[in-house]
Amino acid sequence: MADADLEEIRKARLQQLQQEKGGGGGSSGGEGGNSGQEEQQKQREAEARANILSQILETEAADRLNRIRLVKETRATDVENRLISLARTGQLRQKVNEDQLKEILNAVSEQQKTSDPGMGKIVVNRRKGWDDEDDDLLDGL
Repeated sequence: MADADLEEIRKARLQQLQQEKGGGGGSSGGEGGNSGQEEQQKQREAEARANILSQILETEAADRLNRIRLVKETRATDVENRLISLARTGQLRQKVNEDQLKEILNAVSEQQKTSDPGMGKIVVNRRKGWDDEDDDLLDGL
């Protein structure tokens, strides 16, 4: 990654921290204002995440991540968190391509398997000896 990209990420994070610090002390009135502030905060965080991700992901990788989000949002969020932390620590030297994203996906998947081995496993229990009596009624029609 270029130094300019990292500088933009740092500026976005600094701005986010300043907004949190400045916005947190001035709560006014009832819960309606607080809820609005929370929504604005969430929206700013989502915009900052999208901005950072657009800077560190190539187009194909971003498309793949969006398709993953359609299927499993928690997995996409975990991958985004990992990408952002890699960018903030300066471990990304260039934009992440689709193959690198696949490697990160595999790493996140392996980490989730070791932390929760039962997650993602589907168990089907079939009833044995079950017979539907209603089928006999349809035979006479």
